[in-house]
Order: sequence, then C-alpha cells, then structure tokens
Amino acid sequence: MRLAALRLLDAVLRRGQPLEAGLPGATRGLTRADDRALVHAIVAETLRRLGDLDALIDSATQRPLPGDAKARMALRIALVQALALGTPGHAAIATVLPLVDGGPRKLVHGVFGTLSRKQVVLPASPSLPASVAARWARAWGEEMVRGAANALAKPPALDLTLGDAADTDVMAARLGGISLMPGHVRLAERGAVPDIDGYGEGTWWVQDLAASLPARLIGPGAGTVIDLCAAPGGKTLQLAAAGWTVTAVDSAKSRVARLRDNLTRTGLSADVVTADAFDWAPAMPADALLLDAPCSATGIFRRHPDVLHRVRDTAITELAEVQAQLLMRAADWVRPGGRLVFATCALEPEEGEQQIGRFLSQRLDYAIERVTQGEVPPGITVAPQGWLRLLPGMLVNAGGCDGFFVARMRRAA
Repeated sequence: MRLAALRLLDAVLRRGQPLEAGLPGATRGLTRADDRALVHAIVAETLRRLGDLDALIDSATQRPLPGDAKARMALRIALVQALALGTPGHAAIATVLPLVDGGPRKLVHGVFGTLSRKQVVLPASPSLPASVAARWARAWGEEMVRGAANALAKPPALDLTLGDAADTDVMAARLGGISLMPGHVRLAERGAVPDIDGYGEGTWWVQDLAASLPARLIGPGAGTVIDLCAAPGGKTLQLAAAGWTVTAVDSAKSRVARLRDNLTRTGLSADVVTADAFDWAPAMPADALLLDAPCSATGIFRRHPDVLHRVRDTAITELAEVQAQLLMRAADWVRPGGRLVFATCALEPEEGEQQIGRFLSQRLDYAIERVTQGEVPPGITVAPQGWLRLLPGMLVNAGGCDGFFVARMRRAA
C-alpha cells in the first residue's frame, strides 16, 4: 500500500495529475476497497500538510533533499501516518523503509528517528503553499488566507441535496444531520455513501452546499433549461426536481455515464447529450441556461488538496479564456427575457468577477439579476454587485463550504 501511496504522490507532485485520476493506476494490484481508501487517505493528508512535513524534514537534514527525491517522499508518507493519521511510529517507519534502498534507507530511518525523539507535532492549521497564499492574499486579503488554512485542516462534512425540499426536517432527523437551508442536509460523520439511509431510494445525492447554489438561483420552472458542462449531474438533478425540462450536455463519456446512473437512481429525467459545447448547439433557445464552467477548481481544495500543488497561474489564464469563449457562445442559447447563471468552483477573480465584468461589457443585452439574501443560507453574504463570492471563512461555525463564484443574469426581452 505504501508503494501505491508513493506512486500516487509522485503522480500528483511530479506529473501534475489530479489525485482522483491518478488513484486507479497507483493502486493497481490492490483488490480491497479499504486498502485503496487508505492509500487515498495517506496521500490526501500528505498534500494537506505538505509544507509543514517538508519543514520538519528540512529541520533534520544537513542539506535540503530534492523535492522529488524518493527519501523525501518516503519521509512524507511515514511522518503523515505518525503525526496525522494515528499510526504508531514504529509501524509508520517500518512500512516505508522497503521503498528506499542503500544510503537513502539509512537517511530516512535517521531523520524519522530524530524527529520522533524531538516529539514534533504538526500545526493545527496547515501552511498553504507560498505561491497560493500570496495569490489569494493579493485577491482577498490575509484574513481569507487564514480562513483557507483553517479550512484545509480536515476534510469537509458530507452535504446532501434532497430531491424534495419538503422532506428537509424529516431527513435531517432521520440521518442525524443538520440543515442550512431547505433541501439540504449536512452529515458530520462520513461513511460509505451507498450505505447512507435513502441512497437506494434516490432520496438525495451528494453535493456541497456551495455547488447547489447555481441551480437554486435558476429557480423552479416549467420551461426548458440547458445544463452545460453538466456531469456528474448534481445540478441536472436539481433542475429536474424543480420542474424544468432539462438538456444536460457534457463531453466526458465516463462522467456522462455517472450522470445517467444518478438520474436512474433518483428517478429523475433529462435529455443527456454527450458532446463538446464548442461543437454542439440547441435546436432553439432555452428559457434558462446554467454554465458551471471548466475551471481551476481551487475552491474545492478542502476535499481535493492536490489542486493547491497542481494549479499554476498559466492554467488559470488558459481556463479563464475557455470560460470566456463558452460564456459568449452559450449566451446566444438563452431566449430574450431568459436567465443565464454562470458559476465556477474557483477562488480566482479571473474565473469569476473579472470574467463577468468582461462579459457584461461585451454583451449589452445581459444584466446582473441580483441575488437576494433570502436565496442563500445565513452566513453567506451577497456581494454589492449582486453576485455570490463564497470564500473560506464563510459558514465556519457550521462546517464551512467550498469556494465558489455565481452570477445570475437576465437577457433583455
């Protein structure tokens, strides 16, 4: 398992592969689900604590080890098990020593022993990568950076969206959770999702509270709506449950398969189209359109800490350009008087505020339709411009939420 963890950590840090995408290849040969889950837990926690783990390692070596040195990788895995995952120290080091041979083996054993004798601990709040902290401080200030570090300390709670908001109180009591708004239940204890009460009946689906807001802002309706970049389908399910006739479009076949599975499980319906949004076009404009655009996904760092180490400024710039092109193209697919909601799960202004500013300067037939405080949970503040910017630190006393940007617009009639 530790070899699989080493392979996965290398895939993320050296090859820039997303954690979830790299997991199947790294764990090839592991047949037990709990073994694969342990590999994921070791690597995810290592990525949460990477800067602090490296600082400890560097404090116990005469010369800094290269970032991709196998000895450093092995020490990260051993230390995170001992300091964050509750593995006894002797077991943590014994399981990684087979990963290194010769001189590095002696080095790894010595550094781990030195740190163990010092009884080192990890800080309560992890240190963000310096480049990320600097970028977010420029955009949002130091308080946001502190909030992000606090949010990174542990995986988030599990949020569920209900197919019927009228069941909110009953389901919250039934599942032992809390609700932050109608149609939402938050569970503090994370278990296997299929084992949670109501899964087989399709009563709910997993969806972070922040991710549920874009579809909520479309509102209930009996008209037509396009869900662009729809898979794996949480927003499609919301729109279908709200009464819309939904066309769900996505280019990724594997993700579209998950969308279809979710529709089957919940008993909801949508017209599912596997196509690239740059090649596809609807037969006629829709009453509403939701574009949850491809983005850097830096807002979901709590559950996917690999984004903190993979996403570079160049990627943010490139993704912002794709978003701009998609937004301009999709704007023509909304009928006059219809709604367009644009969203990204990113914490970068280039993928939110700046994106919409540029769009509105070019498309004078669109204007912001302000979000009201009654449409969002208490603790989330509507921006003065009328859109939503969800940042680390919001809803902190209730377990927080992902970083998101959402703007609702209306096309002139």
